[in-house]
Amino acid sequence: MKAAWFDCHSGISGDMTLGALLDAGVPIDVIRSAVQAVLPSIAIDAQSVMRHGFRATQAFVDEHYEFHEHEHHDHVDHAHHEHAHHHAHCHRTMADICAMVLNAAGLTDKVKTEVIGVFELIAQAEARAHGCEVEQVHFHEVGAADSIADIVGAVTGLNWLGVEAVYASAVPTGCGTIKIAHGEVSVPAPATAQLLTGVPLAPSDVPFELTTPTGAGLLKYYVKSFGQMPPMTIDKIGVGAGGRDLPQQANTLRLVLGELSDAPSQSQDDSVWQIETNIDDMPGELIGRAVEELWKLNPLDVWTTAVNMKKQRPGVVVSVLCREDQIKAVESALFTHTTTLGVRKWKVERTVLKRESCQIRLDNGQTVTGKSVILPDGSQRIVPEYEDVCRIAQELGVPVLDVYRMAQK
Repeated sequence: MKAAWFDCHSGISGDMTLGALLDAGVPIDVIRSAVQAVLPSIAIDAQSVMRHGFRATQAFVDEHYEFHEHEHHDHVDHAHHEHAHHHAHCHRTMADICAMVLNAAGLTDKVKTEVIGVFELIAQAEARAHGCEVEQVHFHEVGAADSIADIVGAVTGLNWLGVEAVYASAVPTGCGTIKIAHGEVSVPAPATAQLLTGVPLAPSDVPFELTTPTGAGLLKYYVKSFGQMPPMTIDKIGVGAGGRDLPQQANTLRLVLGELSDAPSQSQDDSVWQIETNIDDMPGELIGRAVEELWKLNPLDVWTTAVNMKKQRPGVVVSVLCREDQIKAVESALFTHTTTLGVRKWKVERTVLKRESCQIRLDNGQTVTGKSVILPDGSQRIVPEYEDVCRIAQELGVPVLDVYRMAQK
């Protein structure tokens, strides 16, 4: 499977994505044709630049833009949304952008669907940030022609490369404040922060906006998972440049392309949610009942921890590990079956060993269901299922531990 991994060491923006795709081999004429099918007045060019001692490709997007190879653009300030754009920004609604894209004869239906999908995510984020309906959102920076060109160009480039799966590193946002159409705001800007909900963020003390709404929208739409580069055979690497040459680090976005490895990984990274609450005014048997009700929701795990609370009162922490789509049900169960008035929750990263079901044949001919787990050193561990072991022990009239020993043997 053809995969792409975005190394967002210095964040991500639309023009950095475009530069990385061009650097990875997407013909500039392919990008130009797609963009000009939506916005005929847009010009797109690219130039090799240096960023903190490293070579990269910087993309230039502008209306009626005339490119000259002898010009130097490293002075361009990209702290205000898309990193190297110059023309005046205009306001467009989601309906305006959809009409422009759907009426573009030069785009495939797949590209049109994906472009609109990215814009819908950005529109939803803007609506949440401003407390209005999606139809009422008026795009400012992201609605400008340059950002439309970035998204159309990025979607076209990924499709031209035949990318089937997209991954990305954790994402730094930068820090400080920026000025947008609504005034001065903290980094990440409100819409960017909404788009990055659920995305692992990397720490950064760079006092600029490193990740823009366009970049965040592209990540949110395409990326299957965030973290280290997946096992893959690298085919090409493209490096896109932002408009500013940062003193702290190379202001670049690296795009790694290749085929996903067929070799099975012994472990995998996973994101789950931990929800818990403190209780000091319930009898122990009722807490046990609450735990039973929580298990009926089929979470990943439920446990209790004895603690001392205020005035040294003994209490219990009820903790639940679950998937994101189970959060509401778990919260409801905690409020219903305990006396708690509030719960806390956070996203946790975990690494889990891959496992598969297996059948364990005992010396007496009976079979116990179990799990086969591959350890990091490649060795195998067999874990019998507790319920199956209990059933066999009851049938044989022997202690459960004896059946465990038979299964391990």
